[in-house]
Amino acid sequence: MTDPIPFDQALQAFEPVIGLEVHVELGTNTKMFCGCPTGFGAEPNTQTCPVCLGLPGSLPVANAQAIESIIRIGLALNCDIAEWCRMSRKNYFYPDMPKDYQVSQYDEPICVDGHLDITVPTDDGPVEVRIDIERVHMEEDTGKLTHAGGDTGRIHGADYSLVDYNRAGIPLVEIVTKPVVGTGRLAPAVARAYVAELRDIMRALGVSDVKMEEGSLRCDANVSLNRPGDPWGTRSETKNVNSLRSVERAVRAEIERQAGVLDGGERVVQETRHFHEDTGVTTPGRSKEHAEDYRYFPEPDLVPIAPSREWVEELRATLPERPSVRRARLAAEWGIGDFEMATLVNAGVLDLVEATVAAGVAPDAARKWWSGEFTRVANERDVDPADLPVTPADIGRVEELIASGALNDKLARQVFEGVLAGEGTPDEVVAARGLAVVSDDSALLAAIDAALAEQPDVAEKIRSGKVQAAGAIVGAVMKATRGQADAGKVRALLLERLGVSDA
Repeated sequence: MTDPIPFDQALQAFEPVIGLEVHVELGTNTKMFCGCPTGFGAEPNTQTCPVCLGLPGSLPVANAQAIESIIRIGLALNCDIAEWCRMSRKNYFYPDMPKDYQVSQYDEPICVDGHLDITVPTDDGPVEVRIDIERVHMEEDTGKLTHAGGDTGRIHGADYSLVDYNRAGIPLVEIVTKPVVGTGRLAPAVARAYVAELRDIMRALGVSDVKMEEGSLRCDANVSLNRPGDPWGTRSETKNVNSLRSVERAVRAEIERQAGVLDGGERVVQETRHFHEDTGVTTPGRSKEHAEDYRYFPEPDLVPIAPSREWVEELRATLPERPSVRRARLAAEWGIGDFEMATLVNAGVLDLVEATVAAGVAPDAARKWWSGEFTRVANERDVDPADLPVTPADIGRVEELIASGALNDKLARQVFEGVLAGEGTPDEVVAARGLAVVSDDSALLAAIDAALAEQPDVAEKIRSGKVQAAGAIVGAVMKATRGQADAGKVRALLLERLGVSDA
């Protein structure tokens, strides 16, 4: 076994070619060819029927919403939409496919010849890359295998395997790129940016929740290397990569591994591979040295799909603003840069920030709460930020209280703590917890006098001109008032009390 070559060294000798196959589970209520529900996390094998189990005599009926969704995806990816296409049977035996064939599209995909323009951040500024898309086709998902008894969770070394057919038959869209060449050392970043942009488009279209951690968006990353001027090399296919970070790492790892193989005088084997999150390396899956004969033939139980031009144009009119255009528009409106926008997107809070700004909150404040406090809480609770029990209106009310002087930032965080705990609206939490800012001069002066009595030496330092020493008294007052005093007002009253100028 040869050792990998460091990435920069590998790129000095070889040129990478990548190709990406992204699978998107559609968010339909029912499966592709039957009425079984598609909800994630149900008890194993409770969302099945004779059709998705492939029992004799069962007949499929295509899901109209799924067909509509794939056409909208194709249009969003600048594809041509076929006027006539049909489903085929892809025959193979594997435990996760109960029929021993998968209904898919073979030589007649519904969407072809598209492209997607992406922006890749670099140290020298953003780089625009066009990814050409070969096809977007419809198929049904397979079941899910769980390999038990081993150390890796994979079939090799497992004692036994369990199969859950709940996922079998869920509408699955496969988006296949043409070979992506000429990206050089940017290849891993290009792969990540492409999958991220696809995810945002699917979310904007409303066709999938695209939760990579739940498998509703997964990526197969193909990588090959060749020396400059030589034909393309033999490719590997790293299967089912399920996070943006892992897509980038898997492509990088394969470049380093294949460079080591070729530099050592060996040849790259055409095979599937698995990416390991813990070690950051890929390991062999199954050989693909010879193309498997799946014996595709037309599905006899389904009629062809023939979308009319009028319907396609009606669907085109429903397309939302492109995510890249929307991000640029919002960044300009809010006065933020690419890094800040990427932070909002990666945290999954862009929609929430936009809704909060629309509710009257300043963009800076909306970003602060959603990308800071609420993202932290969402991570702790292992939920999406959108699932937190706080609304844009709640944030608007807290910001009003801050602006009026009734709350400071520390107290505002305590208010949201109560809101998130289900204690009521911001006003109800303020009342119940007694969180209003102490603004009464007499109460503040009493607290100042008490602090001065405990620290007479500090009072003398302030009178002698060391105004910075006032911080100790202000801190004591803030502690005495449980952080509910206005620190600026306390400082002003303190200096006035001691007859000292703040100049």
